[in-house]
Amino acid sequence: MAGPSSDCVLALEAPEIQRVPLVFASPHSGRNYSATFLAQSALDPLTLRRSEDSFVDELFDCVPELGAPFLKALFPRAYLDPNREPYELDPSMFKDALPSFVNTASLRVAAGLGTIARVVSSGAEIYRQKLPFSDAEDRIARLYHPYHDALAELTDETVARFGCCLLIDCHSMPSIGGPTERDRGASRVDVVLGDCYGSACAPIVTDTVEAIFRKLGYRVVRNSPYAGGFTTRHYGRPADGRHALQIELNRRLYMDEITHTKSPGFAQIRNHLRVLALALAALPTKELMP
Repeated sequence: MAGPSSDCVLALEAPEIQRVPLVFASPHSGRNYSATFLAQSALDPLTLRRSEDSFVDELFDCVPELGAPFLKALFPRAYLDPNREPYELDPSMFKDALPSFVNTASLRVAAGLGTIARVVSSGAEIYRQKLPFSDAEDRIARLYHPYHDALAELTDETVARFGCCLLIDCHSMPSIGGPTERDRGASRVDVVLGDCYGSACAPIVTDTVEAIFRKLGYRVVRNSPYAGGFTTRHYGRPADGRHALQIELNRRLYMDEITHTKSPGFAQIRNHLRVLALALAALPTKELMP
């Protein structure tokens, strides 16, 4: 079973032998806030964590013992977001002009939440001053590409071994819609399942996950306000036997959103996610085949 990479970019927890065609990933639970980043930021460390999917890596930590690999980013989302295209950047954040290949017009960029975020989820501006584009290039080369190289390798190996792969992208969400989101100020349900409106995975996947959560007593909706990010869209190709589903858990279920500490509900959610992972592991492989 592997652990953190030598440069503390990623951690891969994996069984000795993968037994099921599942891969789990947590791109936003990293909490290695470097001194350099903290010096660049106008925000205190606790405010920076508002964009972090705190403890999601721990909530799903049963995955390796059930026979599936679990990839985790160790760097914080506020520093670099791997659930974006490699170059979704806001030109207002940079000292120099951006190259023509940069996507400056996406909805994520408009909201301040590109590959290099301008704001945290509360809407607070992250940086004291504009960045050089070379800073973005360095982060993307050092963090983004290694993360997706590892994820692509895991999904390719799973397809080679089983003939199919189901990627579960693990996230959490604020309990109230943020100022940059379409449900601004609204109280959210317990779980949001993002399958890109049915295009990223076979119906049995979303149906099974929704049924399990509902049976456990959770309020569940699909694709609103989150239909799935870059990872779901990029890796979810059901016609090729490659499926992806994004799961968003309401943070109020398991943590204090102000102090970023676990609440008494943490253990129950963790146990329920084990039930979910077992159900996914029991899915007939033939239902995932191309």
